[in-house]
Amino acid sequence: MNRNKKFSYKKKEETPLIKQYNNIKNKYPDTILLFQVGDFYEIFGKDAVICSKILNIVLTKRSNIHLAGFPYHSLNNYLPKLIRSRLRVAICDQLEEPQKGKNLVKRGVTELVTPGITINENILQTKSNNFLASIHVGYKKLGLSLLDISTGEFFLTEDEENNVLQYLKFFNPSEILFQRKEKRFFDKLLKNKYYTFLMENWIFNYEFAYEQLISHFKTNSLKGFGIDNLKLGIISSGVILSYLHNTQHFNIKHISNIQRIKKEEHMWIDDFTFRNLEIFNSLNKEGVPLINILDHTTTPMGSRLLKNWILFPLVNIFCIKKRHKIVQELHSNNIVRNFIKKKLKNVYDIERIIAKMVIRKITPREIYTLHKSVTSITEIKEKILSQESKVLVDIGKSFKDCKTISDKIVKTIEDNTPNQIEKGKGNVIIKGVSKELDQIRVLYFSQKEYLEKLCKIEQKNTGINNLKIGYNNIFGYFFEVRNPKKHHIPSHWFQKQTLSNSGRYITKELKNYELKILNAEQKIFFLEKEIFNNLISEILEYLEYLQTNAKKIAILDVLCSFSNIALENNYVKPKINHSSKIYILKGRHPVIERQFLSKISYIPNDVILNKSDQQIMVITGPNMSGKSAILRQTAIIILMTHIGSFVPAQYAEIGLIDKIFSRVGASDNISLGESTFMVEMNETANILNNISHRSFLILDEIGRGTSTYDGISIAKSIVEFLHESQLRPLTLFATHYHELNEMSSIFKRIKNYHVSVKKIDDDIIFMRKLITGGSEHSFGIHVAKISGMPIKIINRAKEILKTFKIEKSKNK
Repeated sequence: MNRNKKFSYKKKEETPLIKQYNNIKNKYPDTILLFQVGDFYEIFGKDAVICSKILNIVLTKRSNIHLAGFPYHSLNNYLPKLIRSRLRVAICDQLEEPQKGKNLVKRGVTELVTPGITINENILQTKSNNFLASIHVGYKKLGLSLLDISTGEFFLTEDEENNVLQYLKFFNPSEILFQRKEKRFFDKLLKNKYYTFLMENWIFNYEFAYEQLISHFKTNSLKGFGIDNLKLGIISSGVILSYLHNTQHFNIKHISNIQRIKKEEHMWIDDFTFRNLEIFNSLNKEGVPLINILDHTTTPMGSRLLKNWILFPLVNIFCIKKRHKIVQELHSNNIVRNFIKKKLKNVYDIERIIAKMVIRKITPREIYTLHKSVTSITEIKEKILSQESKVLVDIGKSFKDCKTISDKIVKTIEDNTPNQIEKGKGNVIIKGVSKELDQIRVLYFSQKEYLEKLCKIEQKNTGINNLKIGYNNIFGYFFEVRNPKKHHIPSHWFQKQTLSNSGRYITKELKNYELKILNAEQKIFFLEKEIFNNLISEILEYLEYLQTNAKKIAILDVLCSFSNIALENNYVKPKINHSSKIYILKGRHPVIERQFLSKISYIPNDVILNKSDQQIMVITGPNMSGKSAILRQTAIIILMTHIGSFVPAQYAEIGLIDKIFSRVGASDNISLGESTFMVEMNETANILNNISHRSFLILDEIGRGTSTYDGISIAKSIVEFLHESQLRPLTLFATHYHELNEMSSIFKRIKNYHVSVKKIDDDIIFMRKLITGGSEHSFGIHVAKISGMPIKIINRAKEILKTFKIEKSKNK
């Protein structure tokens, strides 16, 4: 879309409504404008054509203008579809009630929704953040900022290009902002994988950004956030704040902090490893990712936090041990754990409720869920404060006292309150909160009694026994008299309508009462709205307390989840220390073991690594024997240890790991002209160029994408490089090249292992047990046989294999 081209229709086609539409649309040329006309949102021109296809709504044409639309109350059904289609949407509402004698209603944009800026629960995913990112290009580094406006989380960092790309993959932002002049650079960098929006060059200014940030956070400097030396990051953060203002998001008080992403404080896991270990997504359609096993959280906040912990595992042993200790306390205390789990069911998404309050887009029902949440958190706090465990008591002390909030809500809003304050309903604010409101309600809700009494009086005064009082939107209230009784009608009655069998009349008293009722309806609405808004303002005085409790309850939710899965799956508390060894006894794969009807069926395995005599384990064995599972489960056990979870093993002692790398499985990238082997070499090169002295590597079938001799040469060379490196990274190396077995006799820290099989006649049983020593057989023909390969091919393959073996023995 040409952003500079103004939107307009021909002059002769402009009605006052279309002229108003054009004026507003020209201010938002790059958005879909939803234009409220009465009870509908109307869409005109090219916007209508686009929306009709996405929303599957009727497209019409009137006076050469394309037109589409949907009911006003259906916005939450249609808006998510537009945002998911990567469109920006400006919502233009009527800002006043239609008035008689006034042709044009005042309208204006009340909200601009983009993929990266929304609090609409129908657009957001409950268990995932929705980040808006901003990137600023420096000389050698990029500044990156990320904001989730729905939760108030705000992050920034500065790093090299490749690391910033990794962060983007981790956070998966819905929208990325960058400088207009850098479009070509970002087109090449992002490869159209993200929705992007170009910002004007002048906004990317350090002084401007700095002022934006200190003005928002109401501070004199940014030193308190630990970001004052991150110039590129500050610029990218200032751009986000500017963007919020440009999109009509001024009420952002809930964005109360900005955090620096410190790479050195977290274990580094690249996106290849997350994919290979199937952490968040399975490589197979019917597979189960690890997150499904680990996420037994109850609250949306807990679920989002767990994902964050997995993306950024800790490398601070003190903090890791503290998590382990809390999990252990909850693990051993059934009463407390079950109490917490029960109460967490009444804790709603406080982070997103706060965001809605701040921008005044919250409903009475959502406010009432805040009361339920605060009440449950208070009960959890009291329960854990009564315990003898110091770590639990410390958590209890960290919660803020928000009972005042709960009391204010429960004394102001009705339980089972409607989702919106609606005109004339009068059932949101509790009786007794406002005397004026109570008096007006009596008037409004006693209509039936008053009208029945008035009708009886007029029946008696006029002698018209069948007199009725009716109502319609045109005349309001009226007396209806059947024609035979017309001669009884008093002279002070005014006729409004003549029907075939009756007439309709009004009196001054009836009209005055109608005005009172109409005014009462308006007054009730405005009074309830005023009381409700005052309540929100009072609650927001405790904004910091609420945000603190939301964070603390999310942590407790995740740790409670860890204790639950540890009990259900027989996990143990791992020992973590500063040693350089991995010692796992009877380790299991947390996902694969759940696929067995009985956990006894899963064969556990030991993995022992250290830098003195067993730095590298070369694992051979037939395909489908379980080599890859052993590699993956070891990496997952290390990961689970560093996020604070118990692990699937009989015993686990883990030396601190700062990076996990993996090269497992094949992944073509044909669209970029890269073969399986090229991808394999790229990923392996990335690993070898970035290892540290505390890295852990799992490498599976390196070199299989090329010819046999090339593959063997590459595999041997890589193993030798890892052994001879001064860093000595701990490594599991699975291969079908049996030639690598000989390396253990040359290099002292390389040890051979194989996954055992049992051969009975022509049948092979995979024992899935890791034992010392190398394997000389791949049993590939057997694997082909059990896969359903035609028997004729299997028999011929055996003949060919026999011939190869004879020739090989002759050559010796």
